[in-house]
Amino acid sequence: MSTRGSTSGVVYVHSSPSAVCPHVEWAISGTLGERVDLRWAAQPAAPGQLRAECAWTGDAGTGAKLVAALRAWPMLRFEVTEEPSSGQDGERFCFAPVLGLWHARTSANGDIVVNEDQLRALAVRARGGESFAHGVDELLGAAWDDALEPFRRAGDGAPVTWLHRVG
Repeated sequence: MSTRGSTSGVVYVHSSPSAVCPHVEWAISGTLGERVDLRWAAQPAAPGQLRAECAWTGDAGTGAKLVAALRAWPMLRFEVTEEPSSGQDGERFCFAPVLGLWHARTSANGDIVVNEDQLRALAVRARGGESFAHGVDELLGAAWDDALEPFRRAGDGAPVTWLHRVG
């Protein structure tokens, strides 16, 4: 058992081709160490695609492991969240085709945390107000939010499958 502590989070698969859905379930199951049966539903934002989500409980760092497993299918659109745990910030991962992966730390209330080194680097490379604003958008994952928002809204009201790992 990890000494880093237990946490929880959610995997949102916003869109997946039906042929890939069993592979997604196997990847999540393998990462969590328990069988996962997701409830797939049509994704209205992408006809012919399916969506599902599940809550999980596991050791800190499980969110990153889930992302690593899901990146095997670059056609997926997904998000993984991990709640803060003892001594660990929370995390949010977003993946969209073409954009790839975006990752940030999150605070206890879910806000994106931008640290001082990120701000200093942005201040050095920004060439004015517009450039700085664009850099802030990059740090906050604005392009991923824009790309995934239609898929999130299409999933409003969808059931969440709760997963709890024991031991």
